[in-house]
Amino acid sequence: MSIWSRIAEAISALAKGESLSHVFERLRTPPERSVAFTIAVIALGAKMAKADGRVTRDEVTAFRQVFVIPKDAEAQAARVFNLARQDVTGYDAYARSIARMFRDNPAVLEDLLEGLFFIATADGEFHPKEAEFLKNVADIFGIGERCFRSLQTRYAPGAPQDAYAVLGVDPDTPIDEIRRIWREKVRETHPDRMLARGVPEEAIKLATARLVALNRAWEDISARHEQRQPAEPG
Repeated sequence: MSIWSRIAEAISALAKGESLSHVFERLRTPPERSVAFTIAVIALGAKMAKADGRVTRDEVTAFRQVFVIPKDAEAQAARVFNLARQDVTGYDAYARSIARMFRDNPAVLEDLLEGLFFIATADGEFHPKEAEFLKNVADIFGIGERCFRSLQTRYAPGAPQDAYAVLGVDPDTPIDEIRRIWREKVRETHPDRMLARGVPEEAIKLATARLVALNRAWEDISARHEQRQPAEPG
């Protein structure tokens, strides 16, 4: 059974009056966590799309860039989006349910927040209301300022391109430690690692963008370090 078929089953519960928060609670354990992850991104994305007062075609299209949605599953994805957008439940209730679900694996919450950044900035803008929404979700998820700043540096249009922020290190961190952190982040971004922690295969596109950013940041920092080294005596 595909992930979208399993999402359809979850939606049937919503049609019977069960809230999205209750649906999240029932999807706490693997392999259904991948279903919960997908619904969480779509539902929070729908709430976020309302944050700036409008839903643009680019924001809707961004869902297709984060997730591979088969033609015959588009109706299910759209239904989750519309249910979440119309639901009177606040996004903070969704976020708290998701935080409880993944509290033993905070890396998944970072993956989810990245998906929301991807969607928020898909139209080439980063509205202050969207920034406020994402910061509030990050706080509920227990995601620290350094991780949030890393995502904002990578995704927000016009944000200063800070290689150190991308890797979550300080400029005075020893180069060997930066290399270790870079390698660890690259390992954690491997699709197999992401699948193992509950990110659905349909959303592994996020790994490609992250790997590009991590490697580019390391190359930048490494080059700066080499330039600062004293020249070998001739």
